[in-house]
Amino acid sequence: MNLTSKILIVIIFSIQIFTSKIIAQEQKDFNIQSGIFEPTWESFEKNYKCPDWFRDAKFGIWAHWSAQCVPEQGDWYARNMYIQGNNQYDFHLQKYGHPSKFGFMEIDNLWKAENWNPDSLMKLYVDAGAKYFVTLANHHDNFDNYNSKYHDWNSTKIGPKKDIVGIWEKLARQNGIYFGVSNHSAHAWHWFQTAYGYDGEGSNAGIRYDAASLSKDDGKCKWWEGLDPQDLYTGPNMVMPNGLNSISEINDWHDNNDRLWTEEIPDNKKFAENWFLRCKDLIDTYKPDLLYFDNFELPLRQYGMDITAHYYNSSMLWNKGQLEAVVNAKEMKGNHNAGLVEDIERGFANEFKQNPWQTCTCIGSWHYSKKIFDENKYKTVEQVVHQLIDIVSKNGNLLLSIPIKGDGTIDTLEEKFLKGISVWMKINGEAIYGTRPWKIYGEGPSKVASGMFNENKTKFTSEDIRFTKKDNVLYVFLLGIPKNKSIEIKALASISNLLENCQLLNISLLGSSEKINWMQEENGLKIIIPENFTSDHSIVFKIETNSI
Repeated sequence: MNLTSKILIVIIFSIQIFTSKIIAQEQKDFNIQSGIFEPTWESFEKNYKCPDWFRDAKFGIWAHWSAQCVPEQGDWYARNMYIQGNNQYDFHLQKYGHPSKFGFMEIDNLWKAENWNPDSLMKLYVDAGAKYFVTLANHHDNFDNYNSKYHDWNSTKIGPKKDIVGIWEKLARQNGIYFGVSNHSAHAWHWFQTAYGYDGEGSNAGIRYDAASLSKDDGKCKWWEGLDPQDLYTGPNMVMPNGLNSISEINDWHDNNDRLWTEEIPDNKKFAENWFLRCKDLIDTYKPDLLYFDNFELPLRQYGMDITAHYYNSSMLWNKGQLEAVVNAKEMKGNHNAGLVEDIERGFANEFKQNPWQTCTCIGSWHYSKKIFDENKYKTVEQVVHQLIDIVSKNGNLLLSIPIKGDGTIDTLEEKFLKGISVWMKINGEAIYGTRPWKIYGEGPSKVASGMFNENKTKFTSEDIRFTKKDNVLYVFLLGIPKNKSIEIKALASISNLLENCQLLNISLLGSSEKINWMQEENGLKIIIPENFTSDHSIVFKIETNSI
């Protein structure tokens, strides 16, 4: 055998070893952590119990922050900038140019977070009373805000050039609060398909947008050299057909054909597998206490089941056999909400829920909107305080987003809001944190509609009363500042069957040392309202009992 043949054999053998190592690594990466949880609903329902830390925390703050905050035009910019006739399309055209030449990937590059001071923001959140913090790991725009091993379109390589999730995680731990991540990217494969569309009319009619033409080779000598835009835009999975000749035809097609919100598994297996690897990497690297999915049930069917089992079993491994993990998802079927913590987006529950749950909402738009600031349209502290009280009385938590600008700052109204809720929490937090629901959630005239996206349908009054309890203490919230000199609580009447073997021993007003006059009668518990209120928005009475 000559020297050339020997060299060739060595090369072939080396390639085989290298290839086998890659295959072995890929198999390892797709493995899930073993443990008591199998990737089935039956296993989740049987073995899951919501950890006490979440039930005690009650209130979290969410940094729902991505490059979509750069234009300051509100939520879903990355999708809507590609739909002719949409206000965000019009803004993009005027500000940045036509999306065939300046697509959303360019906005990713513009996101510099140049004024971001996460330490100061975290201190504001903690001072406002947050006991857990959640950061956006990725949105439907398919960009990872962390040092992603399986997705080059991430914040360590593009835009901020920072590991945003990692920085937030470190600060949350340092400030003694729990840490969560939100994963929205399972929808990217269909949500982002507008980037492959085109104008229906005008001077650029029929010209496909940037996603339809760009490839990795086109990045040579550009800021995105070495990156493949198709990895960001997810590939042409569900593309608008040729021949639509007007804005109305395009809108009709989107309304009827593009499956704006679906939990189907795409034919694009590469996307689904990549989503799994990215999410597993997110879990393994940052070990979050909470994992929020913006999905009805779990994302991408079995992929989501596998990830959830991996996360639960990993949590038990990290915590010496104790499950400390929370998974949020929406619109649960049957008894599936026993296997995780259901989230109700921008909504309420109209009754007490047996399993712990959560509402997520935002004081403005999910992504920063300058218009909301200019018009002073943020939620008020009072609205959020009342929502928090109602939710907690029904066994829920509130996760509240404070929108962040593209440069990493919040505006003056948002700062004012955080300071306002801080004042209320410092006086009344003991009636929120570590409490549990009482036998009933409350009483009063206001009717609360249940479900997602209904939070604006309810306005509470001072006649609306809510309860929480802790040990032998019952807390009574008035959802407003009463105009009358007294209130009557029917549930606490002397003949109430809710108070069997329970005696009321003392009543005080949180934040006040003033003596409270009260009388328990057959029709209800009458409390004389002190002249000096201790807090705005809602006052809270503390009722000490022998057994509640």
